[in-house]
Amino acid sequence: MVDRVRELGLEHLEIPFRRGEPSAWVRAELNRVVRDRRVDIVHGYEWAPVIEAYFGPKLHYSVPVIGTIMSMSVVWFFPRTIPLIVGTEEIRDDAIAAGHRRVTLLEPPVDTETDDPGLVNGMEFRAEHGIEDDETLVVIVSRLVSVLKFEGLRMACEAVGQLASTHRVRLVIVGGGPMYDQLAAHAKRANAAVGRRVVALAGEMIDPRPAYAAADVVVGMGGSALRGLAFGKPLVVVGEEGFSEMLTPSNVSTFLRQGWYGRGPGSMGSGTPALRDALQRLIAFPELRQELGKSSRQLVIERFSLDHAAKVQETEYIAAARANIPAITRSKDFVCTAAGLSARIMRRRYPTLTGAWLSPLLKTYRSRFLGPAGTALRQDF
Repeated sequence: MVDRVRELGLEHLEIPFRRGEPSAWVRAELNRVVRDRRVDIVHGYEWAPVIEAYFGPKLHYSVPVIGTIMSMSVVWFFPRTIPLIVGTEEIRDDAIAAGHRRVTLLEPPVDTETDDPGLVNGMEFRAEHGIEDDETLVVIVSRLVSVLKFEGLRMACEAVGQLASTHRVRLVIVGGGPMYDQLAAHAKRANAAVGRRVVALAGEMIDPRPAYAAADVVVGMGGSALRGLAFGKPLVVVGEEGFSEMLTPSNVSTFLRQGWYGRGPGSMGSGTPALRDALQRLIAFPELRQELGKSSRQLVIERFSLDHAAKVQETEYIAAARANIPAITRSKDFVCTAAGLSARIMRRRYPTLTGAWLSPLLKTYRSRFLGPAGTALRQDF
């Protein structure tokens, strides 16, 4: 992303890679930048940067702040007066029920002009990894981290390992992260069981488009799933608690509502067997892959273009700049957010000391100050 920022001629102000969430240092730096440059609006992505802006420039200089949450939930102490952009209809409905004043749906956008199968040749990627013409290539592009990602990655290694004994199939995983070694161990076991290399880790790619272009099938979630669709590939969506589901015209409305993610059993069950069965069907029927790939590209062009995203975001900036929120509402929001953040910090730092009394206290607090809406959002810390 830093390379992309420089290509566009934009300025990049670096912050520490390892820091608290939220970070007092980042909050102070935001104050300095906003003050010195007379910034009009601050836009934070995910809850911690929004909180840094809320207790920084918003509190000190009354600068409008908006927030984008593309995670699968919104923390319950997120400021209700901050305009919120979310990625699914389901999260939008939950946020409105929880009392957020302005919530806008902006599904994760895709640059359909650059993520275009007509512009990128995947043959070099296939040749680099020794993929033969008669082999079905399954590709995953993902951060190799424990949260959300690792379970699906592990399942994919196991599923392809099982299929490779009877099918000409290969899995290539593109990406890096702290779980690389653990994933490499799963790949090694799958390869050893078959007696040949059927799972490979390609590492990080600054531009992963050749991997998407080379794929016959894409497995993923979130933005990676959408980029696979942009390249006209059939998709298997993975998530948590063993979720996997092949995207078809009959279930696309479900993913448009809940996001490109899931939890628990899908229509074919859960865990490695469900993912294996979905992949086996796509491997066995090339005409199905072609049919699903064609509808995939059309879906992204119609619903997830950058032009649409830019218009939505511009509208939100203008609305934030013009908003006039009563002082009493702002004061209540400040108290609720400060209390919730303090409780989260205490729970993380002193779990054994606070666990017995903090949760009941927060339950009472939410019901008294937030009302029934306080239970509408995810109640974790």
